Amino acid sequence: MENSGVDKSRRRFLVAATSVVGAAGAGAAVIPYLSSWNPSERAKSAGAPVEVNLSKVEEGQLVRVIWRKKPVWVVNRSQEMIDNLPKNNSLLVDPESVVEQQPAYAQNATRAIQEKYLVLIGICTHLGCSPTFRPEMGPADLGADWRGGWYCPCHGSKFDLAGRVYKNVPAPTNLEVPVYSFKDENTLLVGIDENGEAA
Repeated sequence: MENSGVDKSRRRFLVAATSVVGAAGAGAAVIPYLSSWNPSERAKSAGAPVEVNLSKVEEGQLVRVIWRKKPVWVVNRSQEMIDNLPKNNSLLVDPESVVEQQPAYAQNATRAIQEKYLVLIGICTHLGCSPTFRPEMGPADLGADWRGGWYCPCHGSKFDLAGRVYKNVPAPTNLEVPVYSFKDENTLLVGIDENGEAA
């Protein structure tokens, strides 16, 4: 048999083209496989830590983030807000935060690592509503002794600016403090404690 009539340049082109198409197909098959090794969005929302940029949170402001499908509040408390906390003690069910609704490092007078920043899970401990932020002092609907905090419109539970529950309301315990830490002076991490352990 003679191969003298075979166009070798055409053969090389066809081999090269087939190789390129084959490599592209292999790459297309491998990418979904490798992507399956990454955590899914569902897994991320289930427990991945959330960063909060504190440099953008003004004094007296509340920001909301989502962690584990729950609202988390971060409040930059003013010195006046902090100074008013002890004045609420006689009005509260658990002013010393004896009931474990917070990590040990937040079981103090301000329920915080740094007293300036309060971090709470924004779900009422009664039936799971999300209370509204009411930082103003003494509004008529909340009483003259109101020094700011949260009011739950569902059933009337009230919490102060440390998330501590008032007496004679439906909510049985203080608002929960999630596990959190500070990555640096301007970054808060919800879901990671001071030892780098995930919740």
